[in-house]
Amino acid sequence: MHNWDDFRYFLAVANCGSFSMAAKALGVNHSTVSRRIQVLEERHGVRLLDRTPTGYQMTEAGASIYDIVQTIQDNELKASRVLLGQDSRLEGNIKLTMPHDLFESCLAAPVKQFCHQHPAIELSLLVSHGLKNLANREADIAVRLTPNPPDYLVGTCITQMQHGIYAHTSQSHLKTTPIIVWGQEPELPEWALTHFHKPFIALRVDDLASMHRAVQAGFGVARMPCFFPDAVQAADVKRLPIELPRSDWGVWLLSHADLRNTARIQRCRQFLTTALTDLIPTFEGKHSRY
Repeated sequence: MHNWDDFRYFLAVANCGSFSMAAKALGVNHSTVSRRIQVLEERHGVRLLDRTPTGYQMTEAGASIYDIVQTIQDNELKASRVLLGQDSRLEGNIKLTMPHDLFESCLAAPVKQFCHQHPAIELSLLVSHGLKNLANREADIAVRLTPNPPDYLVGTCITQMQHGIYAHTSQSHLKTTPIIVWGQEPELPEWALTHFHKPFIALRVDDLASMHRAVQAGFGVARMPCFFPDAVQAADVKRLPIELPRSDWGVWLLSHADLRNTARIQRCRQFLTTALTDLIPTFEGKHSRY
């Protein structure tokens, strides 16, 4: 009999390209991954992975089984979701993912209230950068800020977000205007060219909380979704009287279709729907102070 876990380790390395990244994805250490791959290769008398300067690549033998192993894992995950979808207990674990800035500014208190009301439900909160894959059970429920969620997820768009332009309270009448932009923006955004005199890029960031802190520190002006600065309400950060169109990005509450009847998932979704609905004025920028 073959140990399915050995194939799972092979698949993780093939997808990640390194033992260390595969170990992180699987929640084990580097040596465990190396040992399990070695066992699998020795049992079958073939090399499945070759080390290259850019990472591990599949050999011809590895490539010949990749689709088969991927299908096995996909079916295993589907079976798990189908069974979980019939679970009627208000107990057990829920993996909940959302952006860390949304949790810290708006949802920490509601999530604490949910845990207090349902002590038999254990929450695992995932707020790191990057989207979690709900099909692979990396998360059960997601609060995502996105224009278009994946088709395999079911959920609700709570509202569309409003953006505003924010600056430090001391910033005015400058001969040139320092602008804080997202790291992936190659040049000055249109809003900066339209509304400010001689704008220039002063700082690039990759995180909303960091963008807000940079405005607070006086680095420059930034366009941010209103929910974060309006929830934080820093006295030295102001929203400028510049009207922007409503964003096409929505606040979505999502889960996999197979989990729609899981009792604890339903209860958590209902709770989060109420909490997010109460925050609609914040997402729509109704609390900003010009």
